[in-house]
Amino acid sequence: MSTHYHALVWLDHRVAKVFHFNDDQNERVTVANSHIHQHLHHKANSSDSGHAPVDKDFLDRVTEAIDGAGAILIVGPGSAKAELHKHLEHLHPQVAAKVSAVETLDHPSDGALLAHARRFFKADDRMRSQIHG
Repeated sequence: MSTHYHALVWLDHRVAKVFHFNDDQNERVTVANSHIHQHLHHKANSSDSGHAPVDKDFLDRVTEAIDGAGAILIVGPGSAKAELHKHLEHLHPQVAAKVSAVETLDHPSDGALLAHARRFFKADDRMRSQIHG
């Protein structure tokens, strides 16, 4: 997709926004979940959690969108970000090794997402250069 080193993934269970960026440029790809989830209600005395199951196809398509990145920040409001990270660790360890952090972040604008990611990687890159330098 891109020659940008950094990638940001903001996701929930319906959509993932993937940004490849540097200091002054960015490219965005949107990955939509192809499965329409019904609103689930948790019933008393039931054995299930009431949560939608993880959509592995959706997570695979998000993985494809970030595969070429050198450093990845995963953010989002709910559990989808942790599910993506777990998916990467189990099925795509070479991509998981590039994840710098997984953070909770609500629903900011694209501009606010990119500003957050740029601040994050400015500090993260500095720290990594000290560790590996």
